[in-house]
Amino acid sequence: MIPILNQVGAIFIPVNNIEEASDWYCEILGLPRDGEILYGHLYILPMNGTGIVLDSKIFSEDNIIKTPLFHFNTDNIESAYEYMKSMNVHLTTEIEHNHYFNFRDPDGNHLMVCKC
Repeated sequence: MIPILNQVGAIFIPVNNIEEASDWYCEILGLPRDGEILYGHLYILPMNGTGIVLDSKIFSEDNIIKTPLFHFNTDNIESAYEYMKSMNVHLTTEIEHNHYFNFRDPDGNHLMVCKC
């Protein structure tokens, strides 16, 4: 029996300021900001499915995500794009192939939204 499961438990995102980052992510994802900051540097976003952990301890200019390592799902790519524009999110691409677009968080991490 293999003791490692073929599941992704959580994705860590390096952030500079844990309070500001947790507020920003909760706002753009429509999540309640009712969790606590753990150990002074971790915030676990209450996601459905694979978790996201914001971590200010691992932040450095060298650790900024330069290529999206995962994507947020959407059922409507056009609505998602317009929503992110209305939230003044730094969009780095237009909608590509009617399927996805990229953006940056306030710390410069490159992320993606993709039509599922």
